[in-house]
Amino acid sequence: MKLKITTVGNSAGVILPKELLARLHLEKGDALYALETPDGIRLTAYDPELAAQMEVAEQVMREDRLVLHKLAQ
Repeated sequence: MKLKITTVGNSAGVILPKELLARLHLEKGDALYALETPDGIRLTAYDPELAAQMEVAEQVMREDRLVLHKLAQ
């Protein structure tokens, strides 16, 4: 689905079509979570529990970067 970036005040935004909002079970005013994956960006409905888990995972990846790099070899 092709989306267009538009100006929103001093920022930029993307208009989500009704069909996409319905597929994501979202309404106006809801929050989205953007998750970077090897294939691109994945948008999901914002889940505070998932956001907290991702914050912990990112912290571990920053702190133990060298260990994780060795394990990947």
